[in-house]
Amino acid sequence: MKTQIPTPDAHQEMREALRDLCGSFDMAYWQKLDNERAYPEKFVDALTEAGWMAALIPTEFGGSGLGLTEASVIMEEINFSGGNAGALHGQMYNMNTVLHHGSPQQKQKYLPGIASGKLRLQSMAVTEPTTGTDTTQLKTTAVRKGDRYVVNGQKVWISRIQHSDLMILLARTTPLAEVKKKTDGMSVFLVDLHQSIGRGMTVRPIQNMVNHETNEVFFDNLEIPAENLIGIEGQGFKYILTGLNAERTLIASECIGDAYWFVNKARAYACDRVVFNRPIGQNQGVQFPIADAYMETEAANLMRFKACELFDAGKPCGGEANMAKYLAAKASWEAANVCLQTHGGFGFAHEYDVERKFRETRLYQVAPISTNLIYSYVAEHLLGLPRSF
Repeated sequence: MKTQIPTPDAHQEMREALRDLCGSFDMAYWQKLDNERAYPEKFVDALTEAGWMAALIPTEFGGSGLGLTEASVIMEEINFSGGNAGALHGQMYNMNTVLHHGSPQQKQKYLPGIASGKLRLQSMAVTEPTTGTDTTQLKTTAVRKGDRYVVNGQKVWISRIQHSDLMILLARTTPLAEVKKKTDGMSVFLVDLHQSIGRGMTVRPIQNMVNHETNEVFFDNLEIPAENLIGIEGQGFKYILTGLNAERTLIASECIGDAYWFVNKARAYACDRVVFNRPIGQNQGVQFPIADAYMETEAANLMRFKACELFDAGKPCGGEANMAKYLAAKASWEAANVCLQTHGGFGFAHEYDVERKFRETRLYQVAPISTNLIYSYVAEHLLGLPRSF
């Protein structure tokens, strides 16, 4: 086939290096992990040793000092190779909280270790069972007592705790009734998981439809050193928002990688599968949906790079990041459906990987921000419509 999907671009040399590395972890590797619900330790180690996981960390702390554009290409290529960046993407954006709001001492203490892979900051605890995406109503509290904060509460859907050394925690330090704005009074802490689990912090895994390690977390008088407070007490909500645009853009790039994988998989099968003495891809009923999925992916890709360009230039990009995430997640899910339908019954067989990737990409219609919340954001912030909640 003459066409290359995705089309070669300015990052092709970087893409080729990533494809060489990712290519050494074949489909059998990911199938085995999925069957065993295991974590891709060897894959994460290989990416870390090659320096890819330190892309966004400045060189002064041992990182590569690259931009979000390059980081997004890394995430895209992992998923385009047939892997799942959801097992490790937290390391990319969670450290932003420390980088942008941590003290000089905190940056020097943690960032070099994160860059080298000696420390993993894969986890962020924000979501709660009774509040969901209404973060301002969170009930987990952190009360200052001398040189420590005492934390009580509960979190849910907290990913990668079991494969992380550190966790970002958002907790309320001033009761909601005592603040002028509901976004005030929340603070961000860096939690040493080795010092916390079993000592005021309990972790319960949540079994789910994909091989994604996520947990329910309980805090019962967990003590956190006051020096682990990031930034100014009460300003944590603003700090969390800093990393969300990067998170959404990186998730968009993963979905784009998935979408291109599905398009390629469907295209190859449609060309090879012969029914009634002709390849099924010759039938417009098969080829048109694949073409549609490709066009949707190309359009989402443009918005992804627009969001990256703005982010790297230090310009506001909330609208672009949200739209990129929405468009890419939509494109990947539609491409997944097309790919499964093209394969027919074989799409349900584990050996083709379609059903695994189908399950993995479905997540991004729901998380890390649902499509409905993106609709609300665009309606209010970009179109000037009245706030709906």
